[in-house]
Amino acid sequence: MTLIKKQDFIDSVEGALQYISYYHPKDFIDALYGAYKKEENPAAKDAIGQILTNSRMCAEGKRPVCQDTGIVTSFVKIGMGVQWDSDMTVQEMVDEGVRRAYNNADNPLRASIVANPVGPRVNTKDNTPSVVHVEMVPGNKLDITVAAKGGGSENKSKFVMLNPNDSIVDWVLKTVPTMGAGWCPPGMLGLGIGGTAEKAMVMAKESLMDPVDIHELEEKGADTPVEKLRLEIMEKVNNLGIGAQGLGGLTTVLDIKIKDCPTHAASLPVAMIPNCAATRHAHFSLDGSGPKFIEAPSLSDWPVIESSNNANLKQVNLDNISQQEIASWQPGDSLLLSGKILTGRDAAHKRIQDLVDRGKPLPDGVDFEGRFIYYVGPVDPVRDEVVGPAGPTTSTRMDKYSELMLADKKDGGMGLMGMIGKSERGDIALASIKKHKAIYLMAVGGAAYLVSKAIKESRVVAFEELGMEAIYEFTVKDMPVTVAVDTTGDSVHKTGPAIWKLKIQEKS
Repeated sequence: MTLIKKQDFIDSVEGALQYISYYHPKDFIDALYGAYKKEENPAAKDAIGQILTNSRMCAEGKRPVCQDTGIVTSFVKIGMGVQWDSDMTVQEMVDEGVRRAYNNADNPLRASIVANPVGPRVNTKDNTPSVVHVEMVPGNKLDITVAAKGGGSENKSKFVMLNPNDSIVDWVLKTVPTMGAGWCPPGMLGLGIGGTAEKAMVMAKESLMDPVDIHELEEKGADTPVEKLRLEIMEKVNNLGIGAQGLGGLTTVLDIKIKDCPTHAASLPVAMIPNCAATRHAHFSLDGSGPKFIEAPSLSDWPVIESSNNANLKQVNLDNISQQEIASWQPGDSLLLSGKILTGRDAAHKRIQDLVDRGKPLPDGVDFEGRFIYYVGPVDPVRDEVVGPAGPTTSTRMDKYSELMLADKKDGGMGLMGMIGKSERGDIALASIKKHKAIYLMAVGGAAYLVSKAIKESRVVAFEELGMEAIYEFTVKDMPVTVAVDTTGDSVHKTGPAIWKLKIQEKS
């Protein structure tokens, strides 16, 4: 019998969660660098380069690769020969590890979990409770895999109950384009096939814990139906031309992972869960000899990406910007922003809408007229940081507020000039952008620490009680962005993938 002590388990979970907050798996970095080297679309190549640069910076600085430090999922496999020296349940021990990891003074992680999902949605302040899957297995050891999944990619999870003879490939190819770019490609797609609905979803999530190894499968060739399916989906999804951050390009997925199990003769459940560019997972085992801490990787594992030539980028002063200037920007243009911007995301927009609906004024100091808003929920700063990692959140969640925010003040709106976020905008937002001749800029999802270095000053302007969802004013210097939607409503997320899908077809 193996005796597992409570403190060893908690310490190991805490250490693993800190580790994955700033270290990407080497297999993922290698695959991403391979995609970078072969990418032909300059905008997509630059996006991948920013993700790789950000990853190295986080490994050096031990700060989160993404401001969305995720909801924690753990797969705990308990050997039948294991005994516990603990007065806590497995769920309670995992949650204590999460609580300590996310409140770590040297590297605090963003608390994103809210209780009462049907409302009122109140932040639990320590990122608990986590999601724990427990399985009893043969042996005398404890095997634990921990993962932290951001909301942008988790929100794109899909499930379908196909008929037994339906094509899984056809469903995937129909579904992936509907997911947009909010899951921050390039990443992985995990599929769970078989079992029941809930079993398929768990298998899809667990498949994402496996290493990136499809290049090895490509070299040796497929021997099983599942291996053949992986290769077929990999090729055909990349042929869609969606590309990094949805900008269009050669690589949308770095690997396809599949787990399957027997199912009912009348059923074909299929779950698909994407993993974003902030791929975070780690595995460790406990054998009763004490806590286990994962060995830090060598910085030589990270490639050095040459910086973009800033002389070729448009320098923009947001404190002295005109309608004429933003009208000259084209989809795909690369900009470096300097000046003051306001922030705001879901909760802040709802507060603003509620105040307007009740005929109440905005808080003192909140004036969006002629300004830009950044959709962000930053990590708390440490030491000499102005702000912690501060990458963009998925912009489509703010689409329903676009008319309120962009309309002129005389028409009851906020008079906003531009928006900054990640991924595409929906038809409602595109129509509003075109109507008000506004602009939408895209920062790279997965480059949060890199973006934070462009933020030189930060102060809370309103709704301080919302924490990371408060309205801040940032002073930025050379913040890198791409024009995603111009003042005519033309979206690079529509044109880019279409262009690159055609280019890929012409090459094949």
